[in-house]
Amino acid sequence: MRTHYILSHTADVRLKAEGSTMEELFRAAFEGMAEIQNTRIMNHELRITRNINVQSVDRTALLIDFLSEVLAQGQIEKGVFTEVRFKKLTDTEVEAEISGERVEGFGEDIKAVTYHGAEIEKSDEGDYAVTILFDI
Repeated sequence: MRTHYILSHTADVRLKAEGSTMEELFRAAFEGMAEIQNTRIMNHELRITRNINVQSVDRTALLIDFLSEVLAQGQIEKGVFTEVRFKKLTDTEVEAEISGERVEGFGEDIKAVTYHGAEIEKSDEGDYAVTILFDI
């Protein structure tokens, strides 16, 4: 069960991500952020791939820091990352290969992934959920 929902917010964009595992949760948040960016692909042949490694104090901070790093790489490369392959994922470290495509522009230009109200929660059934606020 990996899914995400884009929620209404007065000035920013909220995303609720869910997953049966931490990897599914991270992937759902990653895919949701790409959907929010609503990009126009410049050329499907201009693929970009980056390896990233992020460490944080806990899993909520790790998710926010991971998405922030993906966002920063997208800004540097003028692209959007739509695929992720996790090499390592613990409560305090993520190592992943991200890939995507260069874009003409972003439909929604995300300025930052915020910590505001973000807290990964685990249900009694063992599923994970988080709501993330993006500054646009």
